[in-house]
Amino acid sequence: MSMQTRDIQWGELKGIRKFEHAHELPEEYRDFLLKLLWVQADTEFASVQQHRPWLDTAPSFEDRWVEARIIADEMRHGWQMVKLLEDFGEDGQYYIKDLMGRKEHEHKLDSFNMDFETWEDVAAFACLVDRVGLYQLRSFQECSYAPLARAIPQMLTEENLHIGAGRNTLNRIANDDAYYGNKALAQQAVNKWYPRALDMFGHSGSSGSEKAVQLGIKRWRNEEARQMYIEEATPIIEKIGLEVPDENADRRVN
Repeated sequence: MSMQTRDIQWGELKGIRKFEHAHELPEEYRDFLLKLLWVQADTEFASVQQHRPWLDTAPSFEDRWVEARIIADEMRHGWQMVKLLEDFGEDGQYYIKDLMGRKEHEHKLDSFNMDFETWEDVAAFACLVDRVGLYQLRSFQECSYAPLARAIPQMLTEENLHIGAGRNTLNRIANDDAYYGNKALAQQAVNKWYPRALDMFGHSGSSGSEKAVQLGIKRWRNEEARQMYIEEATPIIEKIGLEVPDENADRRVN
């Protein structure tokens, strides 16, 4: 049975009933949520494009199975966001049309415009960048727009699978001599993707981040979520036997 509550749990709208339909939304809320759903969908479809070349070239059949699962999950997550956008009528269709036309390297966030040049890239991305996606989804849990809140639990389960696969693969690359056993390659990939993961949380002090919390759409502000991520990711990287990069190094978004 779903444990979701019927009322908004945080923000300026706390205590009122969740919105069930797009036509109920105040204009400011509606416009803001549309853009959030659009960006979320864009990241899902971009991830499909990044993973797709490795479907036939990953090192083992197990790796290829995991790639197939990730691609299917990300495609479904994107489709879920599209179904939510459809509820916004013509405005939603505008964003759906944009999503359908987006090619590789044309996406909103830098991390999703970067190619997976090596298998280490695939592992580090799943371990580190997908973990940011987990925070994004957790931030939407019990949000004030009920259709989005209901979509989150299954997405969280699937995202956890991607992260676990990335962590296990990165560990094998670093420590399993029968697989790769090359800490230098693993460290190189972590150095590449860790800054991009931190960037994905957005600007500290962002007015949009503040608005999302006030409206009850997101649970945490950008910097709050980023610091929680750093606290979680640090022991994971260290347990693999790798060094955690300086959190301010090679950053593009602060």
